[in-house]
Amino acid sequence: MRTIITLIYVVIFLIISLPIMGIGWLMTRKDHHRLDRFYLRFIQWGFHCVEWLSGSDVTVEGLENIPTDRPVLYIGNHQSFYDIVVTYGRLPDVTGFIAKQSVFKVPVLGGWMKQLYCIGLDRSSLRSGMDMLLKAIDEIKNGISIFIYPEGTRSKDGEVHDFHPGSFKIAAKAKCPIVPVAVSGTRDILEYHFPNVKKSHVTLKFGKPIETKDMSKDEQKALPERVRDEIIAMKTA
Repeated sequence: MRTIITLIYVVIFLIISLPIMGIGWLMTRKDHHRLDRFYLRFIQWGFHCVEWLSGSDVTVEGLENIPTDRPVLYIGNHQSFYDIVVTYGRLPDVTGFIAKQSVFKVPVLGGWMKQLYCIGLDRSSLRSGMDMLLKAIDEIKNGISIFIYPEGTRSKDGEVHDFHPGSFKIAAKAKCPIVPVAVSGTRDILEYHFPNVKKSHVTLKFGKPIETKDMSKDEQKALPERVRDEIIAMKTA
């Protein structure tokens, strides 16, 4: 029953969101930042409702670690579709997620992702990977934070697998801080018994920012392992 109710809610929310998108644009079209914030809070509200419908409770730690005066690159472990539901609802400012290019083809959802600065990635295309990196760097330089899961896909066993080093070039080139993000418990909501939705206790932790501005080449090279180790430590603490 929880699964059916959640699906019905998501469909209704997406339908209702179309006029909301238009109303927001009419009300704030001369103030782009205000429009971005309006869209952010609306989608966050929607995600909080999905979270509530799952019956789950979420413990959040480390929100004070997120810089509020500049954009950042969030690096997180990836366990479930619910990672984004839980995480996006807690971000303090406009943030674009790196997502599979195919998701942008979903009606309405794809439109919202573009409005929220999400960037598509076709993993089978080297050109797409380069375009994604350049777009993400530009967005950060323009004040938009970016969130990426450098494992490349959801973990099948719940462990934190190796991080693709290319993801970290975004922070190095944009000279922005990296905020490690660790999530636990989201697999229990969906992945362990897909397509059924079940309640779970979720823990979401934001680590202290890692400055990249003055890093040496060797320090940049060590970043993937350093951030991965910090995320594992947060998950197990």
